[in-house]
Amino acid sequence: MIVAQKQNGLFNLIAQSHLLKSAVYLAIALFLLSSAGAASAVQPHVHSIRIEHGQFILDGKPFQIISGEMHYARIPRAYWRDRLQKARAMGLNTISTYVFWNLHEPEPGIYDFSGQLDVAEFVREAQQEGLYVILRPGLYVCSEWDLGGLPSWLLNDPGVRLRSNQEDFLGPAEKWLKRLGRELAPLQITRGGPIIAVQVENEYGSFGDDQAYMSNIRDMIIKAGFDGAILYTADGPSELPRGALPGLPAAVNFGPGDAKSAFEALRTFRPPGPFMSGEYWDGWFDHWGEAHNVTDAKQQARELDWMLSLGYSINLYMFEGGTSFGFMAGANYGKAYQPDTTSYDYDAPLDEAGRPTPKYFLFRDVIARHLKGASLPPIPRAIPVIQVPTFKLADSASLWSNLGQPIRSAQPVTMEALGQAYGYILYRTHISGPNKGTLEIKDVRDYGAVFVNQKPVGKVDRRLHQNQIPIQLPAGSSTLDILVENLGRINFGPKISEDRKGIIGSVTLDGRILSGWEIYSLPMKDPISLAFRTAHTQAPAFYHGTFHLTRTGDTFLDVSKLGMGVVWLNGHNLGRFWNIGPQQTLYVPGVWLRKGRNEVIVFDIQNDSDASIAGLRAPILNHLRSIR
Repeated sequence: MIVAQKQNGLFNLIAQSHLLKSAVYLAIALFLLSSAGAASAVQPHVHSIRIEHGQFILDGKPFQIISGEMHYARIPRAYWRDRLQKARAMGLNTISTYVFWNLHEPEPGIYDFSGQLDVAEFVREAQQEGLYVILRPGLYVCSEWDLGGLPSWLLNDPGVRLRSNQEDFLGPAEKWLKRLGRELAPLQITRGGPIIAVQVENEYGSFGDDQAYMSNIRDMIIKAGFDGAILYTADGPSELPRGALPGLPAAVNFGPGDAKSAFEALRTFRPPGPFMSGEYWDGWFDHWGEAHNVTDAKQQARELDWMLSLGYSINLYMFEGGTSFGFMAGANYGKAYQPDTTSYDYDAPLDEAGRPTPKYFLFRDVIARHLKGASLPPIPRAIPVIQVPTFKLADSASLWSNLGQPIRSAQPVTMEALGQAYGYILYRTHISGPNKGTLEIKDVRDYGAVFVNQKPVGKVDRRLHQNQIPIQLPAGSSTLDILVENLGRINFGPKISEDRKGIIGSVTLDGRILSGWEIYSLPMKDPISLAFRTAHTQAPAFYHGTFHLTRTGDTFLDVSKLGMGVVWLNGHNLGRFWNIGPQQTLYVPGVWLRKGRNEVIVFDIQNDSDASIAGLRAPILNHLRSIR
C-alpha cells in the first residue's frame, strides 16, 4: 500500500509539474519511480538463531543440528547439488564446510572466487536444497589439506610463525577474512541466507593456548561482517580449555567409541551447553604406504542414535570426503613424515564418487527414527559409472628437455624462496670423477630421485628417514641431478611453520659440501603445452595418451602400472599417484570427460615401462605394495 501511494503521488507530481520538459526533473522522477519499484521487490525471509537455556533456538523454536561435513573444493562444482540432495535425503538439516584460504588467495592480494571456488554459490545451493550451513573459515583448517589451508606464500618469510600474534601472519589474515566477508557475510541467516554458525579458528587447543591470539581471530571474523550467526570454537575433549573463548559456545570433536566421555568433558567444561559434536569422525583418512582405513558402520550408527536421543547436535565428519585434487593433499608428522593420499574417501556415508554406502543407509534409518514421522526426500538417481578400455600412453616428452631456465645459487634454496607453491624442483650441479662415496642430502622434503648424467642412481625418502645413498661417478665431469617432489605440507601440529619444501640444508659427498647449483622450478601447471613425440622416453618424463568415449560417466583410472607422479585428464589435475599404495586408482568425475577424444598426461619419475591405463567401475584404495 505504501509503495502504491508513493507511485501514485509520483505520477501526480509528474503530471502537474510545469517543468516536465526539464531533463533534470525527469531524471529525478524516474529515479524515484525505480526506487519505489525496488522497494516493492520480494525480500528474503530473515530468520534468527540464538542460544537459550543450553539449546539452539531457530526462529523461536528449539533446533537440533544434524549436520554433515562436505567440502566444495573436493567435489566437482557440477556435482554440488547432487551431494546436497543426498545430504537431505539422509536426513541432514545442515551441512558444514571449511574455506581454504590457499585456494582463494594463491598469491598475496590475488583472490579467486570463480568456478570451482565459488563458495558463495555452494552456500546458496545448500539453501535451495533446504539445508542450513556451518561455515568454518579457519584461518587454519587442518583437513588433511596442504599446510592446513594456509597459503604457502606465508612461508616465504623465514621468520614467520603461523597461527600466532605475529603481524606477518595476522596482517595477511585480516585482509583475507575481510575479503571473504564480502562473499559470505551476506549469506548469514539474519540476512536471508543459510549460515547459522561460524567457527573461530580450528582445534586451536591441539596447537597452543594463546587466548590473545584466539581473541584476535574472533575479532577479525566479526569485523569481516560475520556478526549474524553463532560464533563458536571446536576442540578435542582434553583440549577444550586451551582452545575455547569466554562467551563463545564450544563444540567437542571425537571419534567412535568416545561419545559418552567426550560429552561428559564438554558438560564439565561448559555446564550450560549447548552440547554439540563439532566433528564426529565417522571414518578416517589414509597415508601413502600405510593400510587403508575402514571403520565400524554399525557401531557408529548405534552411537549416532545415542547422541540424537539425548538431543545433542552433531556434525558428521565426513558426510562425503571427496578428493584432494591436484597437489592439495597434506601430511602428518608423528614419529615420521606421513603424506596423505589423493583420495579423501574417508570411509564416509558417501564414497569418493558420491555414491551411498551401507553406512549411508544405516545413518539414514537412525536419523529417520528421530524425525518424529517426517518423511525423508528420495535419494537422487545415481550418477552413471563407466569402464574405459585399456589405452596406451603412446607419446612422451623427457623432463630433461623441458626444464626451462634455472636460477643459480651457491647452495640449494627452497620452493618457497622461489615463490613456488607446489609440484617439483630440480637441483643440478657438476662434479668431477672418478669418485665413489656417500651422497648425503640433509633434509629433503619430501622425496628425492637422484641421477648421474641423467641415469637413476638412487632415492631418498623423508618418510623412511632416508637422506643418503652410495654413488659412483665416472671419470671426467658428471652432472648430478636431484629431483625433489613436494608430497604435501604438514597440516597438523607444531611443525607447520617449518615445512618448507625442496632441499633444506646442504648436499655433501663424503662430507664435502657441494656448491654451484642450478635450480629449476617445476610447478607443473600446464603440461598440455609440451611437445610430445611418438616414442617411449625413460623416466622422469611426461607420457601422453588418448581414448574415445561414446558416453560419459564417473570412472577410476587404474594407475597401478605406473610409478610415482601426477595425472592430468582434459586439463584437470587428478592428483598424485604412488604405486606403494594403498590407493591404486584416481577418481575421474564424469563431468570432466567428454564424448569423443579425451587426453591423459602422466608425469612419472620412476616407471620406465611402456605403461597402459584403463578406467574401472570401482576404486582400488586398499592395495599396499612392499615397494620402497
